[in-house]
Amino acid sequence: MSLTTEQRRSVDELKELVGQGNAEFEAIAASGTEATAEQVIAWVAKNFAADSIAVACSMADSVLPHIVSQQIPNVDVLFLDTGYHFAETVVTRNEVARALPIRVVDVKPKQTVAEQDAQYGEKLWSRDPNLCCQLRKVDPLHNSLQNYELWFTGVRRDEAPTRANTPLLVWDEKNGLVKVNPLAAWTFDQLIDYATENKVPVNLLLSNGYPSIGCEPCTKPVAEGEDPRSGRWAGANKTECGLHI
Repeated sequence: MSLTTEQRRSVDELKELVGQGNAEFEAIAASGTEATAEQVIAWVAKNFAADSIAVACSMADSVLPHIVSQQIPNVDVLFLDTGYHFAETVVTRNEVARALPIRVVDVKPKQTVAEQDAQYGEKLWSRDPNLCCQLRKVDPLHNSLQNYELWFTGVRRDEAPTRANTPLLVWDEKNGLVKVNPLAAWTFDQLIDYATENKVPVNLLLSNGYPSIGCEPCTKPVAEGEDPRSGRWAGANKTECGLHI
């Protein structure tokens, strides 16, 4: 669905909502437990129209789209179609679109892989992974998010040290909208347990040594006990694609 620029509330209005939401979540935390994912999503459903909300999903699993859609059906789920995905990821994307009450929106870069190769040379990901991520993920997502007031992400604190302080709710200055991380406190095991109990689509690579799944050229299997994101850009001085920093 998404909104026009005229339909979106002002930055000041949205920032005020972030403050109100954080106050509510702090009150819950004062009782001894952090707000649950369901409580966070319920707050969003109460304060935002469904067509102003997007869910970002890498199609490693579909836990986030599923749990959001329980309270916000037919929500837009943004899939960054980089042109470099594993076949298993594309299969998961198609199964999510079929099985869940959501609408998958394929977010594509301005250039095809062939066009990018023609301009920058082949295998840009191996020579300048930051630029490749910027062109194929960060910029396309930023452009798409301008049609919404709020986006959900599946970022979890246990994924990497760079994500250890992930808040439940924050103003996303870079993209100019509200950012919500309802699964921030979840562990990988909780994610898998939820997927199993609710029979939601999961990427087959998750059970084959890939706890974090990105583009095929830049994602390697991870040994048991290693950082879940250590297989991303292995051998490069890079830990994030730029979407969440």
